[in-house]
Amino acid sequence: MDIDLDLKTDFDPLEIFEATRASMVKNNDLVKHNVGVYFQSIPIDKLTGLAAIPYKQAEEEGYFKIDFLHLSLLDVFETKEEIRELLKLEPDWSLLTQPDVVSKLFQIGKQYNLVSNLAPKSVQELADCIALMRPGKRHLVDAYLKDKTLIRDELYRKPDDDKYYFKRGHAISYALNIVLQLHLIKGGVV
Repeated sequence: MDIDLDLKTDFDPLEIFEATRASMVKNNDLVKHNVGVYFQSIPIDKLTGLAAIPYKQAEEEGYFKIDFLHLSLLDVFETKEEIRELLKLEPDWSLLTQPDVVSKLFQIGKQYNLVSNLAPKSVQELADCIALMRPGKRHLVDAYLKDKTLIRDELYRKPDDDKYYFKRGHAISYALNIVLQLHLIKGGVV
């Protein structure tokens, strides 16, 4: 299990916290995980200074990784209050009908056909769109178009075949990031 935290691009957790950078195996070499760190005691590889246990194995052994994700979207804001105020406003959902706008958006930039087909008009519907992009849920698109409410529970249920899917909380948080982007695009900020 891990936790994902979205932060500005200049944030480095190791400048503030005592932690160990997570690792992974690539081409038989132990390399740095892009964003993960461990705050608990974990064996450290003497050559690299990274966690000696690659993150997938570390999770199996009970270690808890925190991923600090850098979102350039957040670099535009000075305070959390600015973000909160924008999120209180309804975005211009019609922007999602424009391929040049959708191509700039977080997570859905290459999914214009799906976005235009689903035509989301709320944060929940946008989150559903993000969830429907995943291989384990793509087959639900037609049923979703017929009855969103009926399909929504299935949409966020973990598939039996271990195909990739999105938890509702992740989809909502990604949708909120897109809402911020829509406001910034409409306002000419980005």
